[in-house]
Amino acid sequence: MSNITRWNPMGEFEDLFDRYNRLFNLPRTNGEREGMFGRSDWAPVVDIKETEAAFTIEAELPGMKREDVKVTVHDGVLAIAGERKQEEESHDKKVHRIERVYGSFTRRFTLPDNVDPSSIAASFKDGILTLTLNKVEPQEPKAIEVEVH
Repeated sequence: MSNITRWNPMGEFEDLFDRYNRLFNLPRTNGEREGMFGRSDWAPVVDIKETEAAFTIEAELPGMKREDVKVTVHDGVLAIAGERKQEEESHDKKVHRIERVYGSFTRRFTLPDNVDPSSIAASFKDGILTLTLNKVEPQEPKAIEVEVH
């Protein structure tokens, strides 16, 4: 069984812009678009894995606490949102460089039909948010008999 990956030509442009932004220390897009007019300041990178029983999403959230992250499911869309706050400025130290990105973020994932949204489990350890999405048998469409009068 082979996996088919759809080619997205716009994705190559986004990658090019991300590399350009990294070169000049500008905010990165990570391919994430928020709404029509704006986007998150940053977006955590994720790994998505699949077994026969479940999907697993692991999101890197370094320097964040469990209570800084919110996971929701609405209308078949899983959302991971939060905010990484910058430490307060101090007058007794000189900052030479800030490369880490701070601010709010949202990542959204459309759930496949074979995932039970009520069974999603979350854990947070060492800056990694792990979500386990258990699979279920997809429901067959129910045929409704139409009577003709």
